[in-house]
Amino acid sequence: MIKKILVPQDGSVHSKSALDYGLYLAKKFGAALTGMHVVDVVALEGPLLHDVGGSLGFEPFLNFSPKMRDALEERGRVILDGFTAECKAAGAQSGTRMGYGIIAAEICEAAKLADLVVMGSRGLNARFDYGLMGSTTEAVVRRSPEPVLVVPIVFKAPAHPLLAYDGSSHAAAAMHSAAEFCKALKLPLTVVTVSRDEHDSRLKDAEDYLLGYAIKSTCVHVRDETPLGIERYYKGHGHDLLFIGATRHSVILGMVLGSTAEHVMRHVAGPFFMER
Repeated sequence: MIKKILVPQDGSVHSKSALDYGLYLAKKFGAALTGMHVVDVVALEGPLLHDVGGSLGFEPFLNFSPKMRDALEERGRVILDGFTAECKAAGAQSGTRMGYGIIAAEICEAAKLADLVVMGSRGLNARFDYGLMGSTTEAVVRRSPEPVLVVPIVFKAPAHPLLAYDGSSHAAAAMHSAAEFCKALKLPLTVVTVSRDEHDSRLKDAEDYLLGYAIKSTCVHVRDETPLGIERYYKGHGHDLLFIGATRHSVILGMVLGSTAEHVMRHVAGPFFMER
């Protein structure tokens, strides 16, 4: 059950959308929100590098690192004060947290004390990213110890969720989350299994599991290549929220997602819920 939701905030319109989704879910689940802002250590290193260059005779440069840190901290406090005000206006229980370091790493560390992370698909530096997701969001999706809900730039209450189910333990965890979501949000759930087989027995497992929830469910088998089949079904049937399990293949230099999750992450505009 979702009772603690972490919502990273960087002052961008994308993080504002994440807050909108967080407030929506907090109301539905009776959950508390934690707004987190991270003072980026990379931003603090820029002046330091110039200082080193100056000390070596390249150019004189004063040490502005302390002033830069103060400015970034003040900006973070303003962002978190805005978060608190929004939560108060919505009647949501909330708290805030300031982090210092590599943004994605700090978010993943804070996620250990949450049940769900809600993030915008991009951040403040969206103009420097490419594809559907920004680099920080992608890193969090890969490494977070808890599920991550990646949301688009504009809030829209979900109405037609889809679960991609392949019978794995990760898909089973995603099915549990999807069922809890649909029960709390009073939504129907479509379960799709994609394979080249004419018949797929895995759907029966999903049907049996969902009998324990008071939700309307539909189970569908699609004959196609798995990643493309999920993408096509999601887009072709008007779904607006995708649940999928992530498969860990390696923990060397972070996490490598399974090929299906990788494809979805890059081709479905979201929102999507990535389960561990």
